[in-house]
Amino acid sequence: MEPYYERDNFILYHGDSLEFLKEYPENSVDMVFADPPYNLSNGGFSVHAGRRVSVNKGNWDKSRGFNDDYNFHYGWLEVCKRVLKPHGTIWVSGTYHSIYQCGYAIQALGYHILNDVSWFKPNASPNLSCRFFTASHETLIWARKDKETKHTFNYSQMKNGFWPDDFIKKPNMQMRSVWAIGTPKGIEKKFGKHPTQKPEDLLKRIVLASTNKGDLVVDPFTGSSTTGIAAYLLGRKFIGIDNEKKYLDLSIKRFEELDKNLKNKLNFKNFNIKTPSYITK
Repeated sequence: MEPYYERDNFILYHGDSLEFLKEYPENSVDMVFADPPYNLSNGGFSVHAGRRVSVNKGNWDKSRGFNDDYNFHYGWLEVCKRVLKPHGTIWVSGTYHSIYQCGYAIQALGYHILNDVSWFKPNASPNLSCRFFTASHETLIWARKDKETKHTFNYSQMKNGFWPDDFIKKPNMQMRSVWAIGTPKGIEKKFGKHPTQKPEDLLKRIVLASTNKGDLVVDPFTGSSTTGIAAYLLGRKFIGIDNEKKYLDLSIKRFEELDKNLKNKLNFKNFNIKTPSYITK
């Protein structure tokens, strides 16, 4: 498969991630982050920006029944395991609509689960029906390919890093498995948004925790490529695959603005000029 877009260490492919990863070299990927379809596009409603909106995201997010949904998750997790290096790890994000099927498939395939992380959203949307608890978190499963091989975990950076927006994380204390991180900021949706877009702060933490500089990170459901943005910012290599061109085009716009800003920032430093505040890190 030819790249849809390639620049520096940021590569995008348009197509089926299962077919792509079946042909990708075995034992070559350091980390996978996957945010697969949650299969919750069922005609219901939610709240966004104070307005009632449909939860339907597209045909790719519709359930095809328990067995077909499970087989889909098993299939993509299987090819991800094939391409991971022996010490490689995978992160899977989901809600109760999908995460338990993913967790079962992860165990069935022989991965070794390291943690389940609760991503708490302080600014989560309210519940319209008032008949059950307001959904305000997603679950992340972190697992390694081989139980007998030492995986990457940058413990010191997690413990001693600067996390000013996470009120749960106490300075110089171990990072716990509940993270308070808000939903994507407005600037992250400047060129448009993916319906299940993840915040950059979440992906920066994941990439920083479980990879080293120069490592290869793959996202088989890349969407607007927040994973790729985080990976590029932190000096990692990135491959993203998606079957929707409109989201790949959105990814390209995000990346090219980031790349331009980083190069502008470098130029200001080279000329010993103070970097303007509007150029983000």
